[in-house]
Parts: sequence; C-alpha cells; structure tokens
Amino acid sequence: MAISLKGDQIISSVPSTKSKALRINLNRDIYGTFAEIGAGQETARNFFRSGAASGTIAKAMSAYDKDFSDAIYGTEDDNRYVTQPRLKKMLGHEIDLMEDRLSRQKHPDKLFFSYANTVTTIDFAKKFKGHGWVGIRFQLDPLEDYNEIVLHLRFKETDARLQQETLGVLGVNLIYGAFYLNDNPKDLVKSFYHNLGSDQLEIDMINFSGPRFMYVDNRLMSLQLLKNGMTNAVMFGPDGNNLLPAQVLYKKNILTLRGSFRPVTMVNMDMFEKSKQLFLSEKKVDERKTQIIFEITLSNLTSEGKINERDFLDRAELLCSLGQNVMITNFQQYFKLVEYFSEFTKERMALAMGAQNLVQIFDEKYYRNLSGGILEAFGKLFNRDLKIYIYPSHDIQSGEYITTNNLEVHPRMKELYKFFKHNGKLVDMEVTNKEILDIFSRTVLRMITKNEEGWEKMLPEGIAETIKQKRLFGYSRSRAKK
Repeated sequence: MAISLKGDQIISSVPSTKSKALRINLNRDIYGTFAEIGAGQETARNFFRSGAASGTIAKAMSAYDKDFSDAIYGTEDDNRYVTQPRLKKMLGHEIDLMEDRLSRQKHPDKLFFSYANTVTTIDFAKKFKGHGWVGIRFQLDPLEDYNEIVLHLRFKETDARLQQETLGVLGVNLIYGAFYLNDNPKDLVKSFYHNLGSDQLEIDMINFSGPRFMYVDNRLMSLQLLKNGMTNAVMFGPDGNNLLPAQVLYKKNILTLRGSFRPVTMVNMDMFEKSKQLFLSEKKVDERKTQIIFEITLSNLTSEGKINERDFLDRAELLCSLGQNVMITNFQQYFKLVEYFSEFTKERMALAMGAQNLVQIFDEKYYRNLSGGILEAFGKLFNRDLKIYIYPSHDIQSGEYITTNNLEVHPRMKELYKFFKHNGKLVDMEVTNKEILDIFSRTVLRMITKNEEGWEKMLPEGIAETIKQKRLFGYSRSRAKK
C-alpha cells in the first residue's frame, strides 16, 4: 500500500494492483481459474507477475479461436461472443471443472473461484472503441453456494494495448473486492476504479447474486455507478435486475417519459398511455422494436445536497410493479439524453412531457454553457428523427388548458417555436379526463406523509395498495389507523 505524508498526518492511498494480487496469492485458501477472451490474459498476468501465483492459479487460459471457444463453452443463439450469456457459460463451465477435478477431501478449506472476461478492444480503424463483460463466481465458505458479480464495461482509450492493461487492473480489482470487500458492496463498487480513471473506462451495468448478496438491491448498486461517475446512465427492469442500456436500446424505437414519479400518479400513467398510442401510430414505428422508458434524472433524486436512497428505491418499487423499464441518467438537458440514445439507434424517437417542461426547453438560460447556445442544443436535439409529445397543463388562475397552441415562450423564441410546431416536431396529446390535470406528485406525497385522506384515488390502480403494504414514502400503517 502506498503511503504519503501531509502535514503531521499519514494518508494511506489505495493498494497498488501488485499488492492486491500478491495478497490474493498469499491467501492459501483462495484458488481458481482465469478464462479470458479477446484481450489476452491481462488479469492472470498481474497475478503471475506479483509472485506466489502457484497458490492461487489452478489454470489460466484464452480460448481465442472461435471454434475452440465453441467447443469448450458451446454456441450462442445469436452467434455472438461478447455477451452476458457467454460470460455466464464461461464462469459456470470453469467452476464445474474445478469441482470435478479437485477433490474436496484433499482441499477441504479451499475457496474456489472462476474469473472470466469476454471483450473486444478497439478496432483497426479506431471507429469502435470496444466493450466487454467481466465477472467472477466465488465462494466465501467451502460449504456455501457460490456468489457472483457480473459487470459490463465500455473502453474509452484509443489504444488496444492500453485497453488491455486497463482490463487487467479492473480484473484484479474485481477479484480483490470479491474476497475482501464483499461485506460492503458500495465500497466494492468504488474499488473497481482503484488505480484507474474515468477517462479509461465506463462501467454501465453490474449485478450481484448469491448467498452473501441476498440483501443487496441491484438497483441501488446501479445507482452507485451513477453517483461515482462511472457512467451517465443505468437501467433496470421490472424484476429489479440491472439491464445493459446498449443492449436494450440497440436499433429500437424509443419513447421516453421523464418525471419524478414520487409517487407515480394517474397523470403519469395517462401520459404514458396517450404518448404510447401516438408513438405506435407513427408509420416509422414498429411495435415489435419499440422500447418505452420511464426516466429519472440524478438531480431529481437529490434533496438537501445528497441522494436519498430509500426514496429512490420507493420510486423504483412502484415503477417496477407497473412492469416498466426504468432509466436513471445524469442528463439534465434533453438534448444530451437524445444524443445518448443516438449512440445505439437511428430509429424514430419521442419524448413525452408536460407543457411546462416544453417551456424550459425553449428557455435560453439552460444553454449558456454551450458556445452555440440554444441553436447548438436544438441542432443536437432535432437533427435526429425525434418528436415531442406534449401533455396539457391546467392554469388554475385563468382556468385555461395549456397546449402547443397557446403555450407562451420568450419573445425571442417565438419564431423558432413556430418553426418546430409547423414542421410536426411538437405534437399535442388529447386528454379526455381533464379533472386529473390538477393531480401533482408533490401533493400526493405530502398527503401520504401527513396522513391526509383521499390520496389513494389520485394514483393508478394497485399503486396505493403497494404503498401501504410496503410502507413506501413514509407511509405508516399504525398512524393511518388513528
């Protein structure tokens, strides 16, 4: 471990990659295999170089040839190799071999593990930087079932050799963390970037499983990636497991609804239904290739300067119960969200939002950090095959219902606004039940926390029951009975 002095204090930095590998090697109980495809054997090499590797490495291999790989691990339905199913097969196969070839009677105290990665580094033309899957299956007790950590990374460096070295450091961090930081998954996730920088790689998905991680909510681990600056967007499905955005969004038509969903209300679900109808009626949209996303920004999760994780999980619980895919992003501005989606698809996209959100889009103050100002932002936003669906709002003072026809934007923006409206980029949603327009999430939340009556009727069917049953958003059953 590197030591540095500051004043009279001794400051310990993170352990070096070599010291991490050596500590693993000197542990007589940790024993396993390394299977690495696509970027050499960079992780195993760190263990060999640190010394005493014979106590840790049962086997190190790289089935680089596709035919050899298929002969060992079988074939995939999509004939791809850099995938999560491929990684899982590698981990399972190597553990099975360990159990089959090493006698438990001879090694009663050994903690078996298999580490694997399947990656593709930067291509020759340097147009595609590469990505990969990395994972470990491991024991923390010889009589206990295996635990597993699986993650996906995207390379940022533009040199294949540097990418290989980065992968090797990440692999050591993962193995070290699995055995020595497993009791604190948040610290374990942070440790992935030990001796690495955010300019070297992005980690955009992670899942924990196994007996030692039964208490871990993978949605919360996904949030840690975002909080730690390891990625700009994470996604999880209705089952609570994290999803790889690139895989879910690849070549898809994408409809996105942004909101606080604190909690999800009848307005949110009506906006969902109306925008879905509009989107699927578009000639360019194939329902079979459509992905609908409920998106929450990281800033929307922040209160009093920090993220309330309990509040985040409450929102996630409700959206998952409705069968929705949820995305958490670091994109406060819509054009950045659209740019992100454009990395994975060129198909038709749509944003569903309230009328007041549209006013903000046409507000110049949100684009002062751009050299080209609002015109640069709009170029990035509307240069894609994009439409914006507008849900009306109710002006209580005037009694008016605000749509694209009477929406007021800054005088300097009026002609620009007219241009996009007349070109069909801005589309109104028709609302049949206008009474629900006066429902706001913040009002419902206040009523729940203060035990006021009537909030249940403002929510979609089944949501109030879920809030009561799981005591979400500060709901108290005992207080409610009084």
